[in-house]
Amino acid sequence: MLKVTALALFAAFLGAEAAAAQTMTLTSPDIAPGAKIADEQVFSAFGCTGGNVSPALSWSGAPKDTKSFALSVYDPDAPTGSGFWHWVVFNIPPDVTSLSKNAGNLKAGAAPKGAVQSRTDFGVPGYGGPCPPQGDPPHHYHFTIFAVDTPKLDGDENNSAAFVGFQLHFHTLAKAELIGVWGH
Repeated sequence: MLKVTALALFAAFLGAEAAAAQTMTLTSPDIAPGAKIADEQVFSAFGCTGGNVSPALSWSGAPKDTKSFALSVYDPDAPTGSGFWHWVVFNIPPDVTSLSKNAGNLKAGAAPKGAVQSRTDFGVPGYGGPCPPQGDPPHHYHFTIFAVDTPKLDGDENNSAAFVGFQLHFHTLAKAELIGVWGH
């Protein structure tokens, strides 16, 4: 009986730990989970005619030890062999829990003070919206917010998503994801 009780307590502990790890959420008034991304967020080149406006995003439930946040937008369906990075932002201050619409436009100056937007696979920093090849099935765009255990990751606007991702691998406390789709 003692063995069964100990196992039940251990299982309850693991369940509580899993629930605590799953508390962070990412939402957007502009992107519904699993839904088609609006033309306003779509890239404006390579045969796409969108507005290239980054969506408004909000997050909650970060661990109390969070010292900064990072955000990435990634298309694993891109026909590159390694996916395609559409937006990378890091060193977002820990008291910030949202990004306003168009925060990915460097000229707009709407990103939080101290945040760094680094180079995407378009070759420049800032937001670049969806634009998969015409005829491809709709691609999945993973918007991921990371709770980070350090106030600043090393790097600047010239760093690649892989460089930032390498650091996030060692400094992520929790993360949340929102996935939208787009194709033409």
